[in-house]
Amino acid sequence: MRQAGFPLGMLLLFLVAYITDYSIILLIKGGNLSGTSTYQSLVNRAFGMAGYVILSFLQFLYPFIAMVSYNIISGDTLTKVFQRIPGVGPENILAERHFVIMLTTILLILPLSLYRNIANLGKVSFSSLVLTIVILVIVVMRAATLGPLIPSTKNAWDFAQPNAIQAMGVMTFAFVCHHNSFLLYGSLEQPTINNWSRVTHVSVLFALFISAAFAVSGYITFTGYTQGDLFENYCRNDNLVTAGRFLYALTVILTFPIECFVTREVIANLFFGGTLSTIFHIVVTVCIVAASTGISLAYDCLGIVLELNGVIAAIPLVFIIPTACYLKLSEESWYHWDSIQSSVILITGTLMMIVGFVMAVIFPQDCSHGKEMFYCMPSNSSAYNVTVSANETYSQSPLFISSIL
Repeated sequence: MRQAGFPLGMLLLFLVAYITDYSIILLIKGGNLSGTSTYQSLVNRAFGMAGYVILSFLQFLYPFIAMVSYNIISGDTLTKVFQRIPGVGPENILAERHFVIMLTTILLILPLSLYRNIANLGKVSFSSLVLTIVILVIVVMRAATLGPLIPSTKNAWDFAQPNAIQAMGVMTFAFVCHHNSFLLYGSLEQPTINNWSRVTHVSVLFALFISAAFAVSGYITFTGYTQGDLFENYCRNDNLVTAGRFLYALTVILTFPIECFVTREVIANLFFGGTLSTIFHIVVTVCIVAASTGISLAYDCLGIVLELNGVIAAIPLVFIIPTACYLKLSEESWYHWDSIQSSVILITGTLMMIVGFVMAVIFPQDCSHGKEMFYCMPSNSSAYNVTVSANETYSQSPLFISSIL
């Protein structure tokens, strides 16, 4: 919302959701036209080995950069959580993001990532979804209590801002699920286009609602001060938000292994014929986790990571490849509605990818990683006082105590 402008940002969010919904269904239509049952085989049938290699690269790159962003988030949030423990100050090792990232990687992320069967991560994934709803409740509560006390920035409610294309990249990153579409389509009791369309409509609509709720609540609270990592905006002495930070970090830690599974599968399909021995399974997993961890240790600004992943990987996976495959394989006339829509989305996605990458590199968004925002200082008493008074209420609350536990 900050990058696009709030009114335009909301319109773009709905547009990205619509294109996501349309392209997921189009992907399955392309599979039916070509008699293929995977994204890779569909692209291979449409564009040969060159298309297959390009898709494999994007399918590896998207979850890999996502893993980098998850590590950045866990390092940012857990250091602030640990500093709320009595005796843990800014100089304590638990307040050092590099140590925290390494600790969570060794104790949680790597063991979960070593699972061979993605079905074993089903409960982990569901737990992550439940935690997301709880985090949303906290963000909405803070929009009501903290938002009115933080002054809006200049031009906060202008219709559009100049970085709208980068914003679409971040939105597309949030909606990508195309690499799993064929697997889910095959799991339906009756895998038909009509049934698949209904499942897709409900799923994307739910994702849109959650994304819009986070976007609106976060932006109306902080307007132009909004950071790429929303929890960087909240004051460190806010106990309710501390609980939210803890759950937020736990959510991304539980999501990391699912992305690792995808990257490992791409490597297995490209270089090992689809199957990894136990030794290679461990070696490849450790290499992937180590590489993503190393990058997240060296770079700590989340916003640019999300932008680049959106324009480099997510936009091609959502906008470009599904529509290009359909146009290549379909025998419909050029003026057929699906052909017209596919052509428009293909051209739009290509322009977005090029312009978005250039703008993300030339005009990267600023990052206040690790800094306390000005309204959290005691000299800015209004926001500071509401945090302190809220702490007195929430620290006695069973909800807060159970959340932080």
